[in-house]
Amino acid sequence: MAAEYEIVREGGERVLRFDFEKSMYSPSIEENAVVMADVVNAIIETGKITQISFMQREEYIYDYAQTQMLAEIAELYKKLVEEEEIFSKINLGASGACEKFYPSRYELVRLIMRRLKDDPVSAFRLVRAGILKETTRLESVLDPSEIECAHRYISTLETIKKEFSNLKLLAVLKEFIDKYKPGDRTIYMHALKPIIRPNFMYTKLVTAYPSGADEIDSYEIPGDAKVLILKIPNDIRYMYHLTPPEFRLTEQMYYLLGKARTIVAEHKPQRSEFVNPQRTREIFLNIERDLLRDLSRSENIKLTYKKLEQLANILVRYTIGFGLIEVLLSDPKIQDISINGPAGINPVSIVHADYGECLTNIRITQREVESWATKLRMLSGRPLDEANPVLDTNLDLPFGKARVAVIQEPLSPVGLAYSFRRHRDKPWTLPLFIKNRMITSLTAGVFSFLVDGARTCLVAGTRSSGKTAFLSSLMVEIPRNTRIISVEDTLELPISNFRGLGYDIQPMKVQSVITKAGGELSAEEGIRASLRLGDSSLIVGEVRSAEALALFEAMRVGALANVVAGTIHGDSPYGVFDRVVNDLKVPRTSFKALDIVAIANPVKSPTGLERWRRLVQISEIRKFWEEDPLREKGFADLFVYNPKTDVLEPTDVLIEGESEILKKIAARVKEWAGNWDAVWDNIQLRADTKQKIVDMAEKSKDYSILEADFVVRANDELKTISNIIKKEVGSFDSKRILAEWNNWLKTEIKNR
Repeated sequence: MAAEYEIVREGGERVLRFDFEKSMYSPSIEENAVVMADVVNAIIETGKITQISFMQREEYIYDYAQTQMLAEIAELYKKLVEEEEIFSKINLGASGACEKFYPSRYELVRLIMRRLKDDPVSAFRLVRAGILKETTRLESVLDPSEIECAHRYISTLETIKKEFSNLKLLAVLKEFIDKYKPGDRTIYMHALKPIIRPNFMYTKLVTAYPSGADEIDSYEIPGDAKVLILKIPNDIRYMYHLTPPEFRLTEQMYYLLGKARTIVAEHKPQRSEFVNPQRTREIFLNIERDLLRDLSRSENIKLTYKKLEQLANILVRYTIGFGLIEVLLSDPKIQDISINGPAGINPVSIVHADYGECLTNIRITQREVESWATKLRMLSGRPLDEANPVLDTNLDLPFGKARVAVIQEPLSPVGLAYSFRRHRDKPWTLPLFIKNRMITSLTAGVFSFLVDGARTCLVAGTRSSGKTAFLSSLMVEIPRNTRIISVEDTLELPISNFRGLGYDIQPMKVQSVITKAGGELSAEEGIRASLRLGDSSLIVGEVRSAEALALFEAMRVGALANVVAGTIHGDSPYGVFDRVVNDLKVPRTSFKALDIVAIANPVKSPTGLERWRRLVQISEIRKFWEEDPLREKGFADLFVYNPKTDVLEPTDVLIEGESEILKKIAARVKEWAGNWDAVWDNIQLRADTKQKIVDMAEKSKDYSILEADFVVRANDELKTISNIIKKEVGSFDSKRILAEWNNWLKTEIKNR
């Protein structure tokens, strides 16, 4: 008995959905001839479809490419049936000298037609065998009339063979056809590989590996998920193949999760539940753990405590959470996640730290992306509708944090689309960037000197160039006895981590320049408010719009008296000037309040398949120009990237002591005023300590000392030792300071 089916529209898909809940056999086209025939018959009846779905304990989904292979078979069957000459008695020899062959020929063609629906490879081989048999028989035939009707019969089979040869399914299976054994359906597994989706989740996951794929790398990520990096033939991108724990459960576990989700789905979340997402998650985890325990007992299914915890976490992920996106964000090597509209058509793509842009084996359904949109509205308090088709917010999950950008109609005519920018779990540090070759130790020494010297700095670059990451590394250089105020429209800086490190930090969340949520202050008002909060360092997540005027005015009048830093889009110092002065309307005189511009940009390999983040230029803004800093030499490069050596190299301006900004810092310190050698000596001391941390991490293989908690302690220790030696000898004896600090470093590493 054929399974019941219906046509369902999901986003841009026209899905042929079969209900196999009451079926006794597995719903698999590749493994079951009856199922394949049922599907082909259904396509013949319903017409054009883009996807096939089987519903049982799990959902089995055949994507567009596989569906079209079966649709071609349905079309071919209809075409052959409608062409009367295929079954013509004349063509099959129903009279005359060939009459005696008619029954066997007719039966063969009927068998071919039946096999076309349930075993097209077998049908194709029957056609070939029929042609060969008849051609061989003709070699001993002398009767002209029998020869004539035999040729008509062979021509009929040749016509069928030609049509078969055009089928994509047979083209994919071409290399396996000659080895095929009748009844062995494993051949179809080379072409038909359904996405399997447990019935408690909406996301689709392709569990089978692409044909011909080579394994390049493998590793595990938090939560017992496994990752394979695959090289796929004829594709320059790698595949990121994810196997989360929810796809390695038993049928009983799937049953429990499906039943539990049905119960939980009756609860309609309120905005108040998302005021404290972490607390809400804890509450739901407890509730769903109890629910699963009760269900397992009522169903007489035994669960260990560990398995119960695993199921509860999975259920939370697919009820109040963000499904497999949470698993992806738990991978520290993932930098970006993209989901294009319409949902479900294309796989999720990622940017991997080691392998660049990769395809994944994940497809997100329309129902899932709509669910996320609702949750993000509640979490952010910002609108997302036709009048406000863009939502920019942040996501804080147990194993990862991300900035999320969502667009919908009318801006995205094909529906909801998402971009997730994963944030590092901990703040970046200058030693980490030295290890990654984004900067040199000398660069780190100069920036440490600039931060202590309370200078103003903008980190500029393109998207994904590492601007915000580098900004957070500069924050680590701020002494912990200095208060920090951060101003962001989307919270990307790791504020909670800085609090955990002992920083006195006050974050301010302001209105997005794109979404302009009504309940939030503008960034301009936020910066002005920060000036009333006392002596503090000011960190601006990104300078985008009118807030630039307030920021540069504050710099100009020295209202902050501490380091001021932020990020901005721009590919050169002049590009920053052009954006700030011409686009954001900051007066030229105010722009002079900016001291340093650091340009971060990705550096690509010759093939374009690999890229690395680098600082490519560091320039100071000189003050004695009137109209055009480029023409009037208002920019002085301190460092410039050398692509041949892949190193950010110091310029003569820095080496020969011609930096006006560094001289201004020195002018405030008695021991450094007018003494460039002393200034350079201190910069080199800072550079040496950063490099020694990196060297010690490499030597000991303890890379945790590159992280912020250790680097902050190392910075504090350097200041403490410097003060002690200054009091003892009356000057900053850099050699002695470095020796004492180095002893401290060795002791710390030894005791870890």
